[in-house]
Amino acid sequence: MLKELIDKFYLDQQKRKEQTRFYITDAGKCGRAVFFKFKNAPREKMEPRILRVYERGEYLHRNIISILIRMGILVASEVNIPNQEIIGGRADAIVSLNNELYLLDIKSMNSMIFRNLNEPKEENIYQLQLYLHYFNMKKGILFYIDKDKQDIKEFVINYDKDLVQSLLKGFTDLKQKVDSNVIPDRLSDYLQNWQCQYCQFREVCSLAGPGEINWANFKTKIEEKSKAAEI
Repeated sequence: MLKELIDKFYLDQQKRKEQTRFYITDAGKCGRAVFFKFKNAPREKMEPRILRVYERGEYLHRNIISILIRMGILVASEVNIPNQEIIGGRADAIVSLNNELYLLDIKSMNSMIFRNLNEPKEENIYQLQLYLHYFNMKKGILFYIDKDKQDIKEFVINYDKDLVQSLLKGFTDLKQKVDSNVIPDRLSDYLQNWQCQYCQFREVCSLAGPGEINWANFKTKIEEKSKAAEI
C-alpha cells in the first residue's frame, strides 16, 4: 500500500540525463559503462531501496558540512571545478586545518564495508587526485563515515602528478572511443568485479560480449531484440 506508493515515487524520479562530458566520479569506473551512459543505452532502473540508501548518504554529507561550518574551518563547499572541455565535477569541501588548506571528499558506507576499510578505495583516490589537480592543491582528505554506527575514518592524500596525468589520458582515450562509436572492452575481471554487481548496463554488456565492437551495429542489435520481445 504505502510502500508501493513510496517505491513508485523513487522509481519515477529516475530520469535519464544526457551525458555530454565526463564527471570526475567516472574516474576508476568501467569504461564500457561510462560509454553506455554517453550513448544512453538501455539500462535497468535502480531499486527504490538503493535510492533511499543514497539519499541517506546525502543527509550525512550535509550534516558533516554543517558541523564544519560550526567549527569555523569550512572555506567552501560544493565547489565546481574550473570549466573544462570534457570533464566536470564538484568538490565536497575545502577546509582549513592549522593554516593549511585541504580538499575534502566525503564518502559514506554501511558498517560491513566500513569495518574492513583499512586503506582508501582506489577509485576514491583517483577522484580526489583530480580534484586536487583542478584546484591546484597539494593535500586532500578522504573522509569515510559509517552510515549505521557513525564511526569515522580518514586518510590524508598527497597530490600525485603522474597518477593524474594517467587518469586524464584515460579520459582522453575513452572520449575518442565515444566520438568514434567504438564500445570499449569489458573489464578483465568481468562479473567478478564489484562494479558488475551493481551495474545498470549488465544486460546490454552481456549482449555485447567481450572485445571492442561498433556502437552503431550493436545499437541495431539492441533495437531488433527489443522489437522481438514486444511480439
